[in-house]
Amino acid sequence: MKRYIVIGCGRFGSSLACTLNSLGEEVLVIDIHDERIRKISGKVTRAIQADITDEDVLMDLDVGKFDMVIVSIGSNYRASIMATLMAKELGVDRVIAKACSLAHGKVLSKVGADKIIYPERDMGIRVAHNLASSNVLDFIELSPDYSILEVTALERWEDRTLKELGLPSKYGINIMAIKRGKDINVSPYADDIIYKDDILVVIGNTSDVKRIERGVD
Repeated sequence: MKRYIVIGCGRFGSSLACTLNSLGEEVLVIDIHDERIRKISGKVTRAIQADITDEDVLMDLDVGKFDMVIVSIGSNYRASIMATLMAKELGVDRVIAKACSLAHGKVLSKVGADKIIYPERDMGIRVAHNLASSNVLDFIELSPDYSILEVTALERWEDRTLKELGLPSKYGINIMAIKRGKDINVSPYADDIIYKDDILVVIGNTSDVKRIERGVD
């Protein structure tokens, strides 16, 4: 069991905290708003109302003994930046911080955040890819250069083996898995056949992945 602190329990923070708790992890939630704490209390290991800009709060909690701190404060940039800075100064090994803009993210990185996440931006990208192509079920940008794509098998792929299709050589991508109903074939073989309604999970350079998305050979 890992120990997490989630600072800020708006929609993103509360969803994250409850999911971690459901996975059997120890989760402490901190938020300045009483109402939010009342709503999430009982759904996580512990929930406390506190002003995170008060350094004594994190010191009293001995945050350095936690595995990770997730700073999910929304538009209060000052509180977000201070929470990130103090968590690192108090010895937290890994701090993940939510950013509302690229500028906000840059500052969070400067004060020690190990990873920056942009929930609204990332969800917008995923929805846009889903809307732009009827075959695309999900699109995850791992970095500016690499992405993961879940795509329903194109009609011209059906009843052919992966070797016959030659997708890795044609597109420069790797096929991570094939989903068929409730079954998942991880690291499929070259002689595995693609059938109608199969879902391919592929990873590769973003430009190559987008060629599949557009159905371009």
